[in-house]
Amino acid sequence: MASELVGNAVRLCGPWTPVIVQVFHHDQHVLVQVHDPEPVAMPDRRPQAPDNADAETGRGLWILDALAPGWSVQPYPVGKQITCTLPCPDLVPV
Repeated sequence: MASELVGNAVRLCGPWTPVIVQVFHHDQHVLVQVHDPEPVAMPDRRPQAPDNADAETGRGLWILDALAPGWSVQPYPVGKQITCTLPCPDLVPV
């Protein structure tokens, strides 16, 4: 999920944009947060279906919905943060 969200941020903001990624593990889930400096452009699904064989891009948010339903976007004065929670019931304590 982090790689998908970072890829989206870099495509949107450019290759030299500072992107902050935070990953936290809790008892039964992993929390992933990605912050980029673009406060206005929010994630938006493309009109094609996720199984469209002709589409070259546009599946990331469908994947996010499938693996981390309930993800959210929080705008901030210096950008936005996308947060998703991935269930992980078999997480081994470190």
